[in-house]
Amino acid sequence: MIKKIYYWVLLWAKTPYGIWALFALAFAESSFFPIPPDVLLIALGVGVPKKSIHFALVCSIGSVLGGCFGYFIGWQFMEGMGYKIIEWYGLMDKFDYIQNLYRTHDAWAVGIAGFTPIPYKLFTITAGAFGINFPVFILASALSRSARFFLIGGLIYKFGPNIQTFIDRYLNILTLVFTVLLIGSFVLIKLIL
Repeated sequence: MIKKIYYWVLLWAKTPYGIWALFALAFAESSFFPIPPDVLLIALGVGVPKKSIHFALVCSIGSVLGGCFGYFIGWQFMEGMGYKIIEWYGLMDKFDYIQNLYRTHDAWAVGIAGFTPIPYKLFTITAGAFGINFPVFILASALSRSARFFLIGGLIYKFGPNIQTFIDRYLNILTLVFTVLLIGSFVLIKLIL
């Protein structure tokens, strides 16, 4: 079923509604949908490399707004809807772990999850459930989601369609390296100050 949805998402890149589909996909993925928007972002960017930065912006805005919706689900509808979404993805065993991350790192957990391949919806919904400071949540989401999508858009803009194979193959490694560098920078700053 996921594979069929994946190919259906890719078909939107060949329509005049691709940018609207990108926004909707980024919004939905941040709160409940299984396919990450990177798939459509790459397809649209490779189709028109000069617009890849614009596509990254649309994807970022949709994702942050979708994250706010996920936060709202966790804040107001955790019992009725939030647990069902988390359970559907088989992530209930991570719920206590996420709660611990929020206690220890607050919204930084959202920032890290927003950039990495970790299911972002798990963090948006639980952020609402655990009452993470909403403005900090939005800031962390905006920074991390934009960094992720602008990295993809920037690579496509700079290198054109040939970069698609590289992105497909190494995106998870690139995000891991960036996340380690990001966390290392914060630790270093904390030690120095």
